Amino acid sequence: MPIYEYRCEDCGQRFERLIRNVEDRSALACPACGGGRLHTELSLFATRRSTAAVSASAPMCPAGGPCPTPGACGLT
Repeated sequence: MPIYEYRCEDCGQRFERLIRNVEDRSALACPACGGGRLHTELSLFATRRSTAAVSASAPMCPAGGPCPTPGACGLT
């Protein structure tokens, strides 16, 4: 069940909704003005990696451990 982000074309309000089925999407309205002219926004998502994956892909920091900001200190 994806969460979609919308922007109301009438008032500019941005909001998100969990859409379970097609009927949920067809009954969707802006929570601020009640308008139905909605634009689907692009959503960003994050993934979680294990410590082992981070350790394997990140360079080692001179202070020890994987580097939290690769390239910031000149090491890559």
